[in-house]
Amino acid sequence: MSQALPGDAPLIHDLIGIGFGPSNVAMAIALTEHNARVGRHEAVTAHFFEQQPSFGWHRGMLIDDATMQVSFLKDLVTLRNPSSEYSFLRYLQSKDRLIDFVNHKNLFPLRVEFHDYFEWAAAKVDDMVSYGHQVVSVEPVLRDGVVEYLDVTSRSGDEVVVHRARNLVIGTGLRAVMPEGVERTDRVWHNSDLLAKVDGLDGSEPRRFIVVGAGQSAAENVAYLHRRFPQAEICAVFSRYGYSPADDSSFANRIFDPQAVDEYFTAPEDIKRRLMGYHGNTNYSVVDIDLIDDLYRQAYQEKVLGNERLRFINISRLTGVSETPDGVRATVTSLVTGEESVLDADVVVCATGYLQADGLGLLGEVARQCHRDDQGRVRVERDYRVTTDPELHCGIYLQGGTEHTHGITSSLLSNTAIRVGEILDSILDRTARAAADEARPVAGHVSQA
Repeated sequence: MSQALPGDAPLIHDLIGIGFGPSNVAMAIALTEHNARVGRHEAVTAHFFEQQPSFGWHRGMLIDDATMQVSFLKDLVTLRNPSSEYSFLRYLQSKDRLIDFVNHKNLFPLRVEFHDYFEWAAAKVDDMVSYGHQVVSVEPVLRDGVVEYLDVTSRSGDEVVVHRARNLVIGTGLRAVMPEGVERTDRVWHNSDLLAKVDGLDGSEPRRFIVVGAGQSAAENVAYLHRRFPQAEICAVFSRYGYSPADDSSFANRIFDPQAVDEYFTAPEDIKRRLMGYHGNTNYSVVDIDLIDDLYRQAYQEKVLGNERLRFINISRLTGVSETPDGVRATVTSLVTGEESVLDADVVVCATGYLQADGLGLLGEVARQCHRDDQGRVRVERDYRVTTDPELHCGIYLQGGTEHTHGITSSLLSNTAIRVGEILDSILDRTARAAADEARPVAGHVSQA
């Protein structure tokens, strides 16, 4: 329950969320559903801050024919609450597309459609979020030598707002990674910028694009640019012989099961490494086999017809990029011979992945009370709570950045619905235990009633 302290003290929330991507939207939904089941005095109060002006999830990658790589049943709620009014099926019903989707006989919606579902769900809980607010600091609030609350300061233009939290849930998402020594420019893009920037080429006649990377996004970018610019050459550069297919077979998909998180969390470090080695090909630097086949079929057809616009420069890597008066010049080096080739292009697109944003980067001095292992990684409990000094009574929970403790599903949609339920259960349990401790009589005290 929210409460205000005397004087100018900020409003207190049970939970403040930093970021409002799919994971924290799912968190807001779980809170809303919980609060609808309990009385007002048991409700969990929360507020979220999102620096974007509105909800958005990988907008630059919403290619019109790209599909999700997880089942629609792994939406924001269904695995936690199959009867939820916030499910993808309820979304389809609201859009009058439920029967059409069923007749489609497909588990994997268009990515643009799933983004629309996320927007629909986020709008249902937007009373809990402040968009256009960047969190700039988190400060401890001490009482009797312990950190009882965390003051979260956000900025929106010239407005500065401070809210006070008993718990933080950090879902700050991913940050784009560029090849070493390569910077983003008007001619050198990360694939996350693709759709935002490609419209700027309309009216021109690009001659060549270079796409760097061997994962799903890279292959999708190659196919999209090849289709959109029918006169341009598309050069795909990667360090393998070719794209590797994603293992989405039924048994391998068990790595995404909720039970797999329990098993991974309790496994010894050497077994964790082995499991990631076994099953990394379910998610990392792999491509749907249908897309691989389509690209190969297209390349072969062009070779037969003598009009090769698709070029695959394999066992190679991008080693240099420089601007030219009318484009960009890329240096590509063979990993086998070391021979360098120079390609002039209109644009280089780097589909070179993401790294998890530093969840503790905003915590300032509070981060010093968060424990790390001997490799410098954040120590995280099974309930996604960061291990902290006992003097820090506030819970700090991570949605992402827990791959080393919880496995592949750390930041993936596959386990989002379950994960937020576990975080909520942890907060409720810790709150109940704290209340019980406060109510317990002090040893040796005799009631005078």
